[in-house]
Amino acid sequence: MGAAGSSALARLGLPAPPGPRWLGVAALGLAAVALGAVAWRRARPGRRGRLQQVGTVSELWIYPIKSCKGVSVDAAECTALGLRSGHLRDRFWLVIKEDGHMVTGRQEPQLVLVSITYEDDCLILRAPGMDQLVLPTKLLSSNKLHDCRVFGLDIQGRDCGDEAAQWFTSFLKTDAFRLVQFEKNMKARASNEIFPSLDKNYQVAYPDCSPVMILSEASLADLNTRMEKKVKINNFRPNIVVTGCSAFEEDTWDELLIGNVEMKKILACPRCIMTTVDPDTGVIDRKEPLETLKSYRLCDPSEKSIYKSSPLFGIYYSVEKIGSLKVGDPVYQMVQ
Repeated sequence: MGAAGSSALARLGLPAPPGPRWLGVAALGLAAVALGAVAWRRARPGRRGRLQQVGTVSELWIYPIKSCKGVSVDAAECTALGLRSGHLRDRFWLVIKEDGHMVTGRQEPQLVLVSITYEDDCLILRAPGMDQLVLPTKLLSSNKLHDCRVFGLDIQGRDCGDEAAQWFTSFLKTDAFRLVQFEKNMKARASNEIFPSLDKNYQVAYPDCSPVMILSEASLADLNTRMEKKVKINNFRPNIVVTGCSAFEEDTWDELLIGNVEMKKILACPRCIMTTVDPDTGVIDRKEPLETLKSYRLCDPSEKSIYKSSPLFGIYYSVEKIGSLKVGDPVYQMVQ
């Protein structure tokens, strides 16, 4: 793990203009990004590093409701709690049981079939066999507050109303469900509760572990060379997809600058059975691509206390400086 990253360390300084694929998207912003990179370096003279391009943003994804389909966006604000486009925020909505425990695609794989569009400050939810649900992104303060449990940790959520509850209950047909929304004045889950052994300082709402997850196209392509049935990027639900790097080169990226957003690596993403839910059918396989990943993507024995037997695919990041980013932005690593 990490051997593919050696090519990145051989490239020094700011990059040449991007290749033809990204010329139309990135040409106008290249000079501004370069100037921003120089300013960023000068603002942190004590770090004595340089910026080195390691790739280009090819896709941005926001997953408003945990385990439901993602929304592809061309640009986004990157807040301390993750990506945002207007009132569309990453994993700010959560399906729960009536006792407050979270429900994800691990328990209800058909959640991945719920698609979301964003119109007039409303989420429009669609699912097979269901009428669409129009869900306002601004809830009444009189709506009930729920005490929820996300991976054993307490967090609140504002109830989205009986119509939303009935919609999810009717679609999943296994239990009584409610939909809740996180509000930015609520107390988020703290990193020292999620990873007590790591010296990190950030917060998350309903994501598994961090505000941002990054994966490269090359890593997915490498996995698919080993798979009989190919898998999609949607199996892994990254926020930022990067092109123009080697497979698993992202394992070696510590501090990143994308647009004017600064991020810092937390740890690799340990994968679970959620990756075995087919995003097109909602059927859970419980085997692939997890078994193939386990054949070559297990952690170093020294890190078993963190990752145990989970294979690693993608990298979690915290947001050190909020800002904006877009498809076509260069991805810079800070090189010491």
